[in-house]
Amino acid sequence: MFTPSSDDVRRFFCDAHRKHHAKEILSPIEAMAADWIVQHPEYDEALRDVEAALARDYSVEGGQANPFLHLAMHLSISEQLSIDQPRGIRAACQELARRLDSEHAAHHEVMECLGQMIWTSQRAGLPPDTESYVEAVRRRARG
Repeated sequence: MFTPSSDDVRRFFCDAHRKHHAKEILSPIEAMAADWIVQHPEYDEALRDVEAALARDYSVEGGQANPFLHLAMHLSISEQLSIDQPRGIRAACQELARRLDSEHAAHHEVMECLGQMIWTSQRAGLPPDTESYVEAVRRRARG
C-alpha cells in the first residue's frame, strides 16, 4: 500500500495545478485532482509555489484550513465512490448530492463523516468503522 508523506501530497497537488494551467497531459488521478482544484479557486495561491507549500504550516492552532488535506479528502471520496468502497457509499453520497442539489456540497458533508470516522478510530485504537461511516452519510441524505 502506498502511503504518501504530506510533502508528497503537496507536491502532487501543486504539480496537478501547474500541469492543468499549462494544459499539459494529466494522468487520470491528476485529472480528477484538477477537477477539484478548479472547484476551489481560493486554493490557487497555495498551489502555485511548491516550495512555499512544503514550508507552510497548517496546524490547527494557525486557524487556517489545510487546502492539501481538503483536496486529498475530495480525491479520496471520489475514489471511494468510483469503486463503491466501503459498500453503499456511492448510493449514500448520490442521495445526499440529490438532496443538496450539489455533488460538491455532498462531498463536504461526506468529509465531515469521514473525518469523524477516522478520529473515532484513532482515538479508540480500533479499525475504522466503515458501516457507521456510510450510515452517517445516509442520515445526512435523509435530512
